[in-house]
Amino acid sequence: MTFLRTALEPGVHPVAGTSLTDAGLLSPVRAGAPAEAATSDVACLQAMLDAEAALARAQARLGTVPPSAADLITSAARAERFDLREVAVRARAAANPVVALVGMLAEAVGRTDPEAAHYVHQGSTSQDVLDTALMLVAARTVDLVLADLDRVSAALARLAETHRDTPTAARTLGQHAVPTTFGLKAAGWLQAVLDAQERLGRICDTGLPVQLGGAAGTLAGYLAYARQYGRPSAASEPATPARSGAEPEPHTHTHADSNSNGEEYARRLPVVFAGELGLTSVDVPWHTVRTPVADLAAALSLTAAGLGTFAADVQLLSRTECAEVTEPAAEGRGASSAMPHKRNPALAALIRSTAYQVPGLVAGLAQAAVVDDERPAGAWHAEWEPLRACLRLVGGAAHTAAELAEGLLVHPERMRANLDLTNGLVVSERLAALLSPALGRGAAKSLVTRASARAADEGRHLADILAEAPELAGRHDARQLRAWCDPARYTGTAGLTVDLTLARHRAARRCGAA
Repeated sequence: MTFLRTALEPGVHPVAGTSLTDAGLLSPVRAGAPAEAATSDVACLQAMLDAEAALARAQARLGTVPPSAADLITSAARAERFDLREVAVRARAAANPVVALVGMLAEAVGRTDPEAAHYVHQGSTSQDVLDTALMLVAARTVDLVLADLDRVSAALARLAETHRDTPTAARTLGQHAVPTTFGLKAAGWLQAVLDAQERLGRICDTGLPVQLGGAAGTLAGYLAYARQYGRPSAASEPATPARSGAEPEPHTHTHADSNSNGEEYARRLPVVFAGELGLTSVDVPWHTVRTPVADLAAALSLTAAGLGTFAADVQLLSRTECAEVTEPAAEGRGASSAMPHKRNPALAALIRSTAYQVPGLVAGLAQAAVVDDERPAGAWHAEWEPLRACLRLVGGAAHTAAELAEGLLVHPERMRANLDLTNGLVVSERLAALLSPALGRGAAKSLVTRASARAADEGRHLADILAEAPELAGRHDARQLRAWCDPARYTGTAGLTVDLTLARHRAARRCGAA
């Protein structure tokens, strides 16, 4: 059996000569990224057809569809054989694209074998097909996202290791706070990416299920057709196991005539169906329990936030007056239509655009998770486009972040120069602590506060101001105070934290390799 869950090649449209309905003109973050092809209208159409074909094959494996009919349905279920625009326009009649597509697929099969056409969509419902297709599109896209996040995490790990002890200014509320290291800043970015990889990976492995419930979640239609058409026969080829790690289903056929056998058929059908698609099966339909969609959306939102924070830092650190990092150069990148000298942080801007858009889309998905009856009017329909938008935006951001992280230029000399801008004020916390044993905590902090204000007003070094303080006469001279002001000697546990984050990254890579 063909394992259909294969990611589309980067940059290759699944149907030659067919243009995307939405070319990404106003969404450059995903334009040309691998996730764009994996979430295109044609990719979604193909996923629906894949679901229909997999259902027929699963039913054939359980003896309720002739294998020849399943083969014909599979061969006909190719997106290039259908008019995408016609499917979309005809979807208005039933408020979803599956009804029209099923009719068109049955017509295509019927041209070869009219009898086989009766087995298209046997016992199924539109939500089964569309929910399964969206999970299939999600699985294919998340695979691409995870591959790019692997690149991002590897590049950030190299930055963290290389600059483990490179001093730089930590900034809180936009102002210099205390010294840190650029390695720790990169480790913070890495930690967010590792969190995203962990959550997306877990969802991809265990939480992207097929949908199989029939008209109202009872599977009654599947059982009715199984009783009508089921004819047991012997075979031995095992089915592809579901992605959740379920045991392979034997290629034997099941009577659905008795209630006990009907229950067994209903139990096995989703498992075999999931195995055909490389997804996972669940014990009960989730028509009105939208946990899989909401869970995926939350993980995508977390990913967008982590990548957005990385991009925001790069954008701030690359400001002209800061100039601590620079985006990788490329022909035309960062160009201004008006100012020839500009080299804008274009990659960071694209990534941040995703971080601003995804939370609103996720909020819409959370709202749509509140449903009524056995299939709501509107709430289910409202999920489709926001979910796809989240996938393609995060996919584009991850691909862009990989390029940014791998090519980011770091300027330690500028970091040191910026640390020295405040003439020792960046280590005022340290000085207050070191002077506390002799002066007392309150007096030491008060002295350093007054001295810091003078240093800022007079443009002098904090150590020189403190050396003139009567409270320190005979205790500490300017030379010793200057040594205490070295920012490289006040980075706390930055190096240790970098080491711990790198250890987590190495463990994650070993786990992935295994």
